[in-house]
Amino acid sequence: PVFAGVNGSAIENFSCVIYNISFMNCTWQAGRGAPGDTQYFLYWQNSRYDDEKECELYIKDETDRNVGCRFQNVRIKTERAYFLVNGSSKDFLIQFYDEYIKLYEIEIITPPLNVTVNCTGDSVGCIVTWQPPLTSHGGKKKCFLYEIGIKNK
Repeated sequence: PVFAGVNGSAIENFSCVIYNISFMNCTWQAGRGAPGDTQYFLYWQNSRYDDEKECELYIKDETDRNVGCRFQNVRIKTERAYFLVNGSSKDFLIQFYDEYIKLYEIEIITPPLNVTVNCTGDSVGCIVTWQPPLTSHGGKKKCFLYEIGIKNK
């Protein structure tokens, strides 16, 4: 598709990550063809039933240009989220960038909870137990795979 605006003025390298259950960071780089006064603005929609909202806490570079956004209290809903970054310049039209993202695919899962190890004195060995990690989308227990590393001293 052909977008109106200065060629190469849309943002590049857009990426988002969800961490610590309910925080999300999105970052990008200014388009290589963007005029020096270009400022970018991020809007997102968590599901088709939500209103589109502008970023409330921008990450800025040394020239005061918005190059990212910090989100709090993010809940992953069942659908893809929609992200739109548009730009403005005093004298030029700036191309926009948009993307749909499945948020559960960008979540960094916290470690399992309440890990306990009970070892008996005989040759039976040890029993390791834990609870599933907390996630922003309440993942089903059967969806997790675990790996236990055992080191003998």
